Amino acid sequence: MPVFKIQHVTKYTYNRPVKESVNQLRIYPVASTQQEILQHEVSISTDPELFFFIDYWGNRCADFSLLEAHTSLVIDSRVMVRTLGSENITQVNSTKEELQELVSNDFQLLELSRAEEIKSTKAINDIIEQLNCSQQLVMQIVEACSAYIFSEFKYIKGITNIETTVDEILDHRSGVCQDFAHVLLQLLRTMGIPARYVSGYICPNKNGMRGEGATHAWVEAYIPQYGWAGIDPTNNVWATAHHVKLAVGRNFNDCSPVKGTFKGISRQTLSVYVSVGYEDGHMFEEVNDVQMIVSETDKEAERQLAEAEEQQQQQQQ
Repeated sequence: MPVFKIQHVTKYTYNRPVKESVNQLRIYPVASTQQEILQHEVSISTDPELFFFIDYWGNRCADFSLLEAHTSLVIDSRVMVRTLGSENITQVNSTKEELQELVSNDFQLLELSRAEEIKSTKAINDIIEQLNCSQQLVMQIVEACSAYIFSEFKYIKGITNIETTVDEILDHRSGVCQDFAHVLLQLLRTMGIPARYVSGYICPNKNGMRGEGATHAWVEAYIPQYGWAGIDPTNNVWATAHHVKLAVGRNFNDCSPVKGTFKGISRQTLSVYVSVGYEDGHMFEEVNDVQMIVSETDKEAERQLAEAEEQQQQQQQ
């Protein structure tokens, strides 16, 4: 079974000092029959105390705070994980009728089978009508939806972000893994199949896959007689031993590796570095730098602060 050494560095920099930063982490790989956590270390700027908890979806999380003024925040996660999953999934002949009975008696399954309210409902229904698979076995429906996204949506980096809506993705038919995961969630839930978002990593293999060597997103669908089954619409494959799972939830917001708030008026920049290493020393790296979105309110506050600083400097001259 493959062993991967994954380093995931998240760095925030601020153009002015900020304080009272409160943050939440979901960077702890799931320990399960599919993956074994051999070692995991997380280091954070100024070494704050971590408060661990399990969230509603079963993810291991941690909260921490940085009260003093600071101009950067670095979170460095290093994990060694052995994946135990198979390259092939066991086929089961479960039906929509079986699934409906299970969903009616399970609140969480019911919650995860509710489609998001979007404007492009007709576009989703048109895809479902085109697929003409609603009466097939549950596993076949999941495969058909994944195959459609893989063939009809273009994989293009840089044209979407974490705030891109399902309506926007359906409109331009392109994006990256998180976008395709959100569209697949919408399709499956519209057909009454419980589905959840998965965050994690996809580790390179000899076949090559889109998004490999980086943070990745896919979907898990609930299939009677099997349970939660991971499917990756970006590559149109069932989740394999090369998929390392971090967290699950309704959508990206439930699974964001790092999120938080701070006090201060500052423009922040996010830099993410991910490397995947193998036991033989081979390594795959990805670096992403993102200028965080600044609201008009924040821009106005930043302008006023700059003017106040300029006036103060003039008074000191």
